[in-house]
Amino acid sequence: MICVALPGLAISTAAGQMTGRGLEGFYRAGRRVLSRCEIRVAGRGPLAVQARMAAADRARFVGTLRMSPQAGPDPDVVVERNRYADGTERITLHSAAPRPLRLPVEVSLGTDLADLGSIASGSTGPELPASVHASGLRWSCATGTASVTAEPPPSDAVASAGLLRWELDLPPGGSRSVELRVRPDGAGPLRAVGRAATSPLAAARAEGDDLRVSALLRTSIEDLQALLLRDSANPTDTHLAAGAPWRCGLAPADALVAARMALPLGTGLAAGTLRTLARTQLTGPGPQCGMIPGPRRDAGPHLPPQCTGTEATLLFPALLAEARRWGLSEQETEELLPAAERCLTWLRTTVGEHTYLRDPHPGGPARCEIQAHAHRAALLGADLLDACGRAGATALRQWAQTLRTAFRTDFWIDDRGGGRPAAARVLDGRTAPHLGVAAVHLLDTGLLGGGALAPGLLDEVQTQKLARLLGSPLMDSGWGLRGLGAKEAGYNPFGHRAGAVRVQETALAVAGLAAVGYEKEASSLLRGVLGAAETFAYRLPEMYAGEQRTEGSAPLPHPAACRPAATSAAAGVLLLTTLAGIRPDAPAGTVTLCPVRSAPLGEIGLTGLRVAGAPFSVRVSRLGLAMVEEAADGLQLGV
Repeated sequence: MICVALPGLAISTAAGQMTGRGLEGFYRAGRRVLSRCEIRVAGRGPLAVQARMAAADRARFVGTLRMSPQAGPDPDVVVERNRYADGTERITLHSAAPRPLRLPVEVSLGTDLADLGSIASGSTGPELPASVHASGLRWSCATGTASVTAEPPPSDAVASAGLLRWELDLPPGGSRSVELRVRPDGAGPLRAVGRAATSPLAAARAEGDDLRVSALLRTSIEDLQALLLRDSANPTDTHLAAGAPWRCGLAPADALVAARMALPLGTGLAAGTLRTLARTQLTGPGPQCGMIPGPRRDAGPHLPPQCTGTEATLLFPALLAEARRWGLSEQETEELLPAAERCLTWLRTTVGEHTYLRDPHPGGPARCEIQAHAHRAALLGADLLDACGRAGATALRQWAQTLRTAFRTDFWIDDRGGGRPAAARVLDGRTAPHLGVAAVHLLDTGLLGGGALAPGLLDEVQTQKLARLLGSPLMDSGWGLRGLGAKEAGYNPFGHRAGAVRVQETALAVAGLAAVGYEKEASSLLRGVLGAAETFAYRLPEMYAGEQRTEGSAPLPHPAACRPAATSAAAGVLLLTTLAGIRPDAPAGTVTLCPVRSAPLGEIGLTGLRVAGAPFSVRVSRLGLAMVEEAADGLQLGV
């Protein structure tokens, strides 16, 4: 159970007691400031009866005790613990005993002040010795210092045992509380970015026939808020961390993908993300000029690791173009346009006289999804350049046309099943024929003016065949799309890129399939992810096992998955807004609605979204008809 309000984390098991094992503890900026926090009441630990996430940054644990021998099997003391990501824990004892109770309460504390990387690799040292400090305890080592203070102050503090003690008097039906505050020395109260009044995310809401939609959207937005980070050098700019607990920093490609899926909540996150990444863009002479740097990422058993910097560089101009359609101001667009132009120049320079964009290392493959990203960047980038009166749009469109023509032949593999797109092509012309989730990106073409979608790399017949494949049991696990087809060599239901369900790609598939009219396949995937979300208390992890769904089964968690994860939380927003098919063109003052006509979740209402800088609300009926209920003044409904 992970409470998040970055840069703070609190990681616990459902038992509630922090024992110091594994990842348990309170963290601040990647360092564990407290690893152990165990409660004893009259020498006994409470019997855990419930643990749940009360919000993205808070978990509530309830345990019980029998303090009166004559009470029989019924507990008469309830121990409630509310644990917050900011390093606060409130412990409350409630008495139902018929007589007053005087209860000795002990809290055993300890820490190793280890960083998250050391903890993950199992290379932490022993607990540090404590010293009594103010109304609590303090620990120090060469890399830092942390302390715990208590209110009310304990009656006794034993540094050698790491103990704080109280004698609490509880009248019949009464309650007493103790509050612990954990923080590094010299650090003030944690100020989570997502809790600020200037959060870039709108507080949208969902309601409908399917009661799960409300919980999914609420939790998705809470998790996005919890993962917000502020650029330390430019504190007005916010972006998303990739996920907790493993990736609490900026991952450029993930941040751009999540900001794009979250555009229905406003353009502020997109603008902050773009500005932050524009400051990292490589400049000067050389083939990397214009790139947004990013780490390499595993690509599964069939292809070498992938450069996420390439993906981020292609996502940058596409996000800027679409953010403008959703309502990003002309001033902000103009400020970011030079960085987008450098990304597009890098694309054209890197491709040169060739057709495909290959991996940046010598002999690297031309990947299916990278061609899709490059094609979208070219078309949306050309649209953006034209709108802003800049040169270069014609050359981008011409290359995109050349890419489309060649791709439909070079990347299509005919087989008995009707054909499939290749995952990649290598220099000698051979193809990587495995069926994987990378093909989903061929359906994600991007938003142009007037509510039109950009053309895709596949023709109509090829799109139909891909849609059928994505909807087949080879790819659709019943909980979402597998990363690799179930019959492919190297398939592993837990494989990070070899069979696990990745929520981001499943959401893109739902949106892409719905956009091209394959609502049956889109609806099946949507229901699958919604079923998984219910199992995960609506906090979708970045991935989970791709085992086939059966009657009474549940999706298996992946032990290395971030939860929450920025792309999965943003995917929840995309999944629900896809049902309304909102396609805005704020510069033209229009919004087009292309709802899913089959209404797979019945009636659904979305309120508090943002289009053209103003609140936007839409309702889709059980007949699949969409109606705008609130919009910016002057915003016209398109055809």
